[in-house]
Amino acid sequence: MQPKPNRRFQVFYLGVKTLIESGYEHVYDAVEKPLLFAQTAAFLEILHSLVGLVRSPISATLPQISSRLYVTWGILWSFPEVRTHILVSSLAISWSITEIIRYSFFGTKEAFGSAPSWLLWLRYSTFLLLYPTGITSEVGLIYNALPYMKESGKYAVRMPNKWNFSFDYYYAALVCLAIYVPGKNLITLLTKSICFCELIKLSRNAGCPHLYRYMLGQRKKALSKSKKE
Repeated sequence: MQPKPNRRFQVFYLGVKTLIESGYEHVYDAVEKPLLFAQTAAFLEILHSLVGLVRSPISATLPQISSRLYVTWGILWSFPEVRTHILVSSLAISWSITEIIRYSFFGTKEAFGSAPSWLLWLRYSTFLLLYPTGITSEVGLIYNALPYMKESGKYAVRMPNKWNFSFDYYYAALVCLAIYVPGKNLITLLTKSICFCELIKLSRNAGCPHLYRYMLGQRKKALSKSKKE
C-alpha cells in the first residue's frame, strides 16, 4: 500500500491555490490534513524496502522518509509558530511535485509495462531542482523552530526522574541539523543569521548526500537505457 496520489495532488493544488489567493502565511492551514496523511502513510515505504517489495534500497528510502516524518510531525505539527513561514510553501510544493511524478511513473509502468519517455525524464531529472528546494525548506524550518524548542522545553525530559534519564528536544534538533549539514556548514548555520539564498548554497552539500548520489546514479542508468531502446 502506497500513499494515495490524490493526496499529493491535494497538497499541490491547495498549496498553490492558497499561495496565490491568500499568501504563504495560510498555506499550512490549507494543506495540513492531506500533508499529514500522505507523509505518515509514506512510512510504509520503509517497510516495503525492508521486505523487498520495492527496488529502492533502505539506505536511500530511510533518510528521505524519516526526515519528512520528522519535519511534518516534529516541527510543523509540534511548533505552530513556524507554520506561517514562507518555507512551508516551498516544502509542500517540492514534496508534492516529486511524489506526483514518482507515483505517476510507477503507476504507468505497472499498468502498461512501461512509461513514456517524457515521464521517465521527469522522474529522473526533476529531483535535481526539487531535492535542493525540499531539503533547503526542511533545514530552514528546523532552524526557525529552534528558539521555540528552547523556550518551551517541549518534549524535554528533565532530571531527576525515576528513569534516571534526560532528553532535550532542542539538542536533538541540532543533531538532526548535523545530519543534514555536515562539518563546517553546521557551524555556519548555527552561528549566524541565514537568509534563504544562503540556505540554498548550504543545501548543495547537505540533506542526505547519499540519497542524492543514489538518484544521480539511477538517472544515468535509466536515461542511458532509454536511449538504447
